[in-house]
Amino acid sequence: MICEERKLVWKGAIPMQLQLHNSEVTTVPPPSNFLMLAPRNGYLPLLLPYIKPHFQSALPIGQDTGWFEYEGLPLKWHVPTGVLYDLLCFEPARPWNLMVHFRGFPSELIPFEGEETIIRSFINSLKEASYVIHGSTKHVMNLSQMEQAELWRSVVEGDIESYERACIKLAPSVSTNSASVKGSSMKQRMR
Repeated sequence: MICEERKLVWKGAIPMQLQLHNSEVTTVPPPSNFLMLAPRNGYLPLLLPYIKPHFQSALPIGQDTGWFEYEGLPLKWHVPTGVLYDLLCFEPARPWNLMVHFRGFPSELIPFEGEETIIRSFINSLKEASYVIHGSTKHVMNLSQMEQAELWRSVVEGDIESYERACIKLAPSVSTNSASVKGSSMKQRMR
């Protein structure tokens, strides 16, 4: 059973105010800012289908690749929204004021090609975490495509119960003996 505090953390959201960058505004007056609550466990590009219709009539004609910036810094799309907020807002501002762009994707960011790119990045992060915890990526590699899809869906939908069910195979063993063996083998690798 999942405790209430954990559910509250999982459902955490960041109030955001999004403004279309002036260089991309083609209408007078410019569109109003867009206000929303963004899930802390989510990813900024997953918000674009909700944001773009608000700004669509003001955008210039051309290819759309949405991205965000905060105080002139392009935000890494593969980092969860809550992590970005915690790292960048030393004195948390509410709402979090972000600039949204649909043109001129920055070369310093990893190219973004849609939700499939985010899913691959998410699974790669799981592999990295599994390697740190277990010394191997086999826990993630042993997940079926359906289990990986269920895990991703639970993150996107903010469904902690589904997430917990999908994560059972990823959980480290709780055995004291295995923890001491893993700890000593980790120390040997660090030398």
